[in-house]
Amino acid sequence: MGKGVIISLVVAVIAALIGERIVNIRKRTLASRELVQNHLPDCVFIPNLNGGSEDITILGNGLAFISTGLKYPGMPSTDEPGKLFTLDLKEPRLKPSELRMPRNFDLESFNPHGISVYSDPSDDTVYLFVVNHPQHGSQIELFKFIEDDYSLVHLKTIKHELLHSVNDIVAVGVESFYATNDHYYTHQIMKGIVEPLLAQPWSNVVYYSPEKVKVVSEGYYFANGINISPDETHVYVVDLLDHNVHVLERKEDDALVPVKAVAVGSLCDNVEVDPESGDLWLGCHPNAWKALFFDPNDPPGSEVIQIQNIHSDQPVVKQVYADDGHVIIGSSVAATYGGKLLIGTVFHKALSCDLV
Repeated sequence: MGKGVIISLVVAVIAALIGERIVNIRKRTLASRELVQNHLPDCVFIPNLNGGSEDITILGNGLAFISTGLKYPGMPSTDEPGKLFTLDLKEPRLKPSELRMPRNFDLESFNPHGISVYSDPSDDTVYLFVVNHPQHGSQIELFKFIEDDYSLVHLKTIKHELLHSVNDIVAVGVESFYATNDHYYTHQIMKGIVEPLLAQPWSNVVYYSPEKVKVVSEGYYFANGINISPDETHVYVVDLLDHNVHVLERKEDDALVPVKAVAVGSLCDNVEVDPESGDLWLGCHPNAWKALFFDPNDPPGSEVIQIQNIHSDQPVVKQVYADDGHVIIGSSVAATYGGKLLIGTVFHKALSCDLV
């Protein structure tokens, strides 16, 4: 058999394997799923959030924190630096306020992703943790929130080799948190092309504190949103590509032990937890193919999923809102307070709806 024939056969085998892998990826990511519209009756756009609202989290007093302007590889984005907003949900008017950033902070490269807030029980000080991707890197910015003038004091930047591709974060102390790494590789080609083709469960969850940093859970295809139960005994991790929400028990040494996985039937992004009911709220991408290959004439849709009684033998998974992309594109987060539902997106607008 000639050398040229052997090379041709090898190329054909590789092409067949890649083709099969792409087919499997498309099946895994629900690439062709179309939505049946399921709109809530009273929804309005939140002003001044036209460059995305990738993550939203709400304090117990109704003050929402919002990250905007994420620049994520392969997704449309604004040319402006990222920003952080607050929105007081106790006020009748929806009027986001841009948080005043410290002068010594590098605003030009600010690229905020997942966020989390922690209220110190000793003095009620509010700390804001922000995943930041300057120059496509990964680091955590720790701020103190000053309520008097809605400003932030930058306390520190946290970097660590285990925090190499951080997507989301949940704070569990003044300087401690759990974070998801959505990729294994850091090089853009390996991360953006090779890893998706291999489609292996290589992403993980990391625990960080000034005293210790360690991987506490692994085996995810794309570890995305993360949050914690109201009693802080369980952590929830969203595997976007595997269409599951994983429930993990939190141990005294901060290790996480798998309990179960709940199927959600969509590519869910961030997860927020209702502090009263313990319900999970998820912003989801029902059609990954449209999200990855953005066409303004056929935009990706949005979906909000609620999980009730997640620790029971029969959790209730319910679609609360769905749109085919003509109202809101690429929902990434859903958060509730006082009968209102906020829906954020990776790069589009944000929506406020009244829950019936």
